[in-house]
Amino acid sequence: MNKLLFGLILILSYLPLRLLYLLSDFFYLLFITVFPYRKKVIERNLKFSFPDLSIQQLNRLRNHFYRHFSDLIVEGIKNLTISKKELQKRLVVENPDVLKDLISKNNSVLLISGHYGNWEWMITSLAFLSPFKTIGIGMPLTNSFWDKSVNKRRSRFGLQVVHSGNYKDALNDGETPKAILTLSDQSPGSSENAYWTTFLNQSTAVLFGSEFMAHEYQFTPVFFSIRKVKRGYYSLKLILFEKPLIELNYGELTEWHTRLLEQEIEQNPSYWLWSHKRWKRQIPSDLAKLKEDQEKRFEERFRTEK
Repeated sequence: MNKLLFGLILILSYLPLRLLYLLSDFFYLLFITVFPYRKKVIERNLKFSFPDLSIQQLNRLRNHFYRHFSDLIVEGIKNLTISKKELQKRLVVENPDVLKDLISKNNSVLLISGHYGNWEWMITSLAFLSPFKTIGIGMPLTNSFWDKSVNKRRSRFGLQVVHSGNYKDALNDGETPKAILTLSDQSPGSSENAYWTTFLNQSTAVLFGSEFMAHEYQFTPVFFSIRKVKRGYYSLKLILFEKPLIELNYGELTEWHTRLLEQEIEQNPSYWLWSHKRWKRQIPSDLAKLKEDQEKRFEERFRTEK
């Protein structure tokens, strides 16, 4: 059944986007009428993220999200077969000199962002945006067939897709420099191993992996912002973290990319993935002690002279 469904979707992906957007329009009508996908999750997330908005304003945001999410579904379908030429036309880098400068210095790059805009097109495009070996690190899909099939299509231009549980082998292969992509706004697997901060007016557990990798492998952090210009077209802006890693305190890098993502969401909330259960982790009972222990381990690993 999985093979048949994937085959049908793959065939569908060869249709022009202008036709696929008709399907998106149909999905949108379903979401706002008979099939309100994850409506309670979306409304809860919006309510606590924007406590000052009225019910009418929150409902409008929800529907705007459904509009964008419907487009993401068909753009994700198109992503399975979209050509390099078309991707380059539809995802344009505003400031390519940021990456070119790092390339000229042979610096490995850690690209950090979240599920905002169209991250799928960014994942697929990375291999031709950078001349380096490119690696995308992420959590595997629940279904192993879909995980393997989708990642095969994502990596057809040269990207190596690595699951977050075994990324170290890929990063320790001796090949440098590299360009590594991470999406750091997923809910961590553990409350105790996460970095806790305030994000969109809520106590939030944030994945610490990006900060760990930057310090462990001396990657240059770059935040990427994907903004929707119009239907089917996105603009990619790169923001370089300029401070030397050795000067950073525990959590400083995580705060940096979390605040940048928060700003993007606040400026245009419709383009973030409100349907995921971002705040499902419980706040640890002794958060102050947890942070103290985490900072101590950070200092011992990255600041104590060997």
